[in-house]
Amino acid sequence: MKNNKFIVIEGLEGAGKTNASMCIKNTLNQKNIKNIILVRQPGSTPIAEKIRKLIKNKFDSDELTKETELLLIYAARIQLVKKIIKPALKNGMWVISDRHDLSSLAYQGGGLGIKKKIISQLKNLFLKDFVPDLTVYLDVAPKIGLKRALKRNTLDRIECRSLNFFKKTRKIYLKNISLDKKIIKINANLNIDTVNKNIEKKISNWLQKKNI
Repeated sequence: MKNNKFIVIEGLEGAGKTNASMCIKNTLNQKNIKNIILVRQPGSTPIAEKIRKLIKNKFDSDELTKETELLLIYAARIQLVKKIIKPALKNGMWVISDRHDLSSLAYQGGGLGIKKKIISQLKNLFLKDFVPDLTVYLDVAPKIGLKRALKRNTLDRIECRSLNFFKKTRKIYLKNISLDKKIIKINANLNIDTVNKNIEKKISNWLQKKNI
């Protein structure tokens, strides 16, 4: 029986997902788990990276509809899952992904108002029963997250959305994590050292429970 797992990092802009991915990778390394790949959604394949640019970039004369955005994200997700994630898991690799389908429920569902039924139909049609073994949700206040995002570079099309959009997005995140026992919640409002220590502790406890 393979012990390798699929771990997903979720959270708003500025929550610290990139840092969390490295923290989890380092924690696994300390447990002598070395066969790890890091991916991001959308992205991490040549086609998915081009789709990412379409989603992130601003267009002066043509704005993506919310339905187009959802379908583009799922197109990139399906490409990544089929081309990289599933083959890696089959070969015994651990996969850590910056975002997965919970992001669509939160962003396109909560933030943009697309009905959950529609998003669930896409998931069931293309991903079926493929779900993460563990999701780490980094909970950050929208104001704090956007302030961090603004410090690192120019805001992209998603990051430029209203504070209310991110409040609605966070609300759906919190609703969904309360229903799923395979989601760990981390307070991402704290300083980075404290967040890292909390992630390391949670991941270590989870590995222990899984006898890994």
